[in-house]
Amino acid sequence: MSKARGPGRGRPIGPDEADLWSHTTRTVEPVKAKPRIPSVETPHGRRAAAPAKAKPRGKSSAAKPEHSPPPKPAVRTTAKVPPLADLERRKVRQIASGKIGIDAKLDLHGARQRDARSRLRGFLLDANARGCRTVLVITGKGGEAPPDRLGTLMGGAQRGVLRQNVPHWLAEPDLRAIVLGYTQAAPHHGGAGALYVKLRKSERD
Repeated sequence: MSKARGPGRGRPIGPDEADLWSHTTRTVEPVKAKPRIPSVETPHGRRAAAPAKAKPRGKSSAAKPEHSPPPKPAVRTTAKVPPLADLERRKVRQIASGKIGIDAKLDLHGARQRDARSRLRGFLLDANARGCRTVLVITGKGGEAPPDRLGTLMGGAQRGVLRQNVPHWLAEPDLRAIVLGYTQAAPHHGGAGALYVKLRKSERD
């Protein structure tokens, strides 16, 4: 029997070497080859790697904006404040003659301006809550002389200021909600230094 020869060599393999090779080949596991990427034929004759399969997109993969728009602020609707109405001459004559009684009276003559507005507001709110419809507000006629500047800075009474400011205060939204209208009082009730003020019906009425 001829002796086995080694690969690529002319030297014969001995019995000991043959047993060793046989034992080695039985204990060694073959290495699995890595799968190759399939290629496709391009029009120019080159082979290009096949593109990888895209993963299916689920609902969670949908693009979401980084910042959601801020919620729009709720628009508040404010109730319209009714305008002041002109008192009818007939009702004014009835008030002056006593046919329509004066339910309450407020005398602001000589009051400080900073206190007069709060007193007027409290008086009208209380009168409206008690169901009063016709009230008399005395402001004082004032005079033609200019107000004293030092007295103004100190919050003192000013000549003619209340006569000018009370109509503006009556037209403010908080009082316009309960005041129906006003007009100059009759001479025996104060004339140019007083006002007849007609109030709206209260919620109780």
